[in-house]
Amino acid sequence: MGGAGERWVRFLRQYGPISRNDNMFDEHIRRSAGRLGVLPIVFDHPMEQALLGTLSDDPASLGAVVLTGTAGDGKSYLCGRIWEVLGGDAAAWASNNVYFRMNVSAGGQPRTLHVIRDLTALPDHDPEGRYTTKSALLQRLSDALFEPGPDLFLLAANDGQLVEKWRRLGGTPSTARAHALFEARLMEEGDPNEVRRLRFFNLSSVPSSEVLTLALDSLLAHEGWRACYDEAEPDGFFGPRCPIRRNYELLGEPLVRARLHALFRLCDFNELHTPVRRVLMLLANAVLGHPAARDRLMAPRDVRGLLRSGDLRGASLFSNLFGANLTATKRESLEIFEYLARFGIGQETTNRIDNILIFGAEDETLRPYYDTLVASDPFYGGTERFRAEQRSYVEAPEGAGGQQHPFLEALTEQRRALFFRIPDSQANELNLWRLTVFTGAGEYLDDVTAPLLSGGRVAKHVVAGLVRGLNRIFTGLLVSSERELLLATSLSFSGAPVSQLLEDRIAVSARGRQERIEVSLRRGFPHLDVHLPTGALRSLRLNLTRYEFLMRVSEGALPGNFSRECYEDILAFKSTLLAAVQREQGDGDDDGLAFRLLSLDGAGNPVDDVIEASNG
Repeated sequence: MGGAGERWVRFLRQYGPISRNDNMFDEHIRRSAGRLGVLPIVFDHPMEQALLGTLSDDPASLGAVVLTGTAGDGKSYLCGRIWEVLGGDAAAWASNNVYFRMNVSAGGQPRTLHVIRDLTALPDHDPEGRYTTKSALLQRLSDALFEPGPDLFLLAANDGQLVEKWRRLGGTPSTARAHALFEARLMEEGDPNEVRRLRFFNLSSVPSSEVLTLALDSLLAHEGWRACYDEAEPDGFFGPRCPIRRNYELLGEPLVRARLHALFRLCDFNELHTPVRRVLMLLANAVLGHPAARDRLMAPRDVRGLLRSGDLRGASLFSNLFGANLTATKRESLEIFEYLARFGIGQETTNRIDNILIFGAEDETLRPYYDTLVASDPFYGGTERFRAEQRSYVEAPEGAGGQQHPFLEALTEQRRALFFRIPDSQANELNLWRLTVFTGAGEYLDDVTAPLLSGGRVAKHVVAGLVRGLNRIFTGLLVSSERELLLATSLSFSGAPVSQLLEDRIAVSARGRQERIEVSLRRGFPHLDVHLPTGALRSLRLNLTRYEFLMRVSEGALPGNFSRECYEDILAFKSTLLAAVQREQGDGDDDGLAFRLLSLDGAGNPVDDVIEASNG
């Protein structure tokens, strides 16, 4: 069966991107761990303590606890934790059943706890006769939300399925009220009617970066790695040249962790959620990935052969983090790799970075960078294979037979590696974030989210850049003004590419008046707030893509690699502002019309000329 270290690595493969029944993922992991005699990767879910506390905080007043989110957020795992804490039978939970029931005491009163760990898989009829129909059981849950009774429910359901099931359930006032209640909680809106008997946990609201930290800490500290070191073979598994060992140690390096965490934070701020299951999958793939292995994940038995063949480059952690070991079809089917692919790491670069990679070994000026960032890594950096392809490319950039030169693939791999190798001290000098599509991502983290999360304010120059970007989109002109927001439209419609009919000016900072423009934090997310003269507030959710788009436009470019959706989002915000201003201004004077025609002076400053039209 192998030693404890080998069994641990074989078990770790179960978290990777291999075929399995995702609806039973938690159960599959438990069984596999038991079969191999290893501990699974376990950590306290960020909502676990609040959830467990719910059951001890006046449980007599509870009707239902609902766990929702996307597939893989940990709903089934948390249901299992509650079942375990309340003394439920572990063997029963390990079965393939979806519905469980047990008697509990709440507030000194006997109650029946109903656990539905997967709403979608709940059978229409219970083969054990504990409920008549699925609809009847969910009707009882709806009733328990609004009226005291003997039933207490714990329900796990994917967010969309939760709302859709209750929408189709219909039939009674309590199910209709429950549907409206669930929908309001998912939208983070106020309850249509105050309900105290529901505890609602949306697991998708937990930042993926927080899950990454917990999962990474638990993976790196797992006892299985100590066993791997104890069983290390000099020329095989977990020896000094073993790629599994190298990837494990790389994943624990502070700089690699920090850069990976930064990417996850940026995904969070780009409204891209990654569930727990996918985070674990990414980490397992990062350590074990190799395109030549079975399932494209290395097992202990593969190491010796890979070392003999010298094919270690395919195991690079820096490429595995982006799913390069997987087929294109598999990679595109997994949202975490699709999210990370949006950064373009490997495809984006600068002349200086490529000069270091191509000529750094021979150029005296570039050699210090090459030695530190490339040659220092004998596994995935300045290897003999890389150097040979490098020299071949310099001598003849065209590949044999008209094919792409193999060095270009190596170049992509090295750009990815440099994103994780360039130290913070050289990040600005080497333009680290220009290795990604989001060239302003570093500023977004350091100058927008960091001060807001620490209770500070966003610097004036950042707000000025955002305002200038808005002005250029709102007007279609190369406006240089950044002290006021120009609300302009056209004779045809407000979303015209060029709008020169000035409706209003909103000062960025107006002393003694309510109007101002600032970036604030709301529900943990940056928002660009426009306070109108009357005190009305209109806000734009400032995700990473919108920030990048506005700042690039502010610098004079209309980036073509952003979707039209982003541009249209900004125009929709403009329409919202125009509508609010027009409501404040009223109908105006019916005796005549006055238009302010917007133009620019030589410096790009806005100038408006008043044109009057009389009805007489």
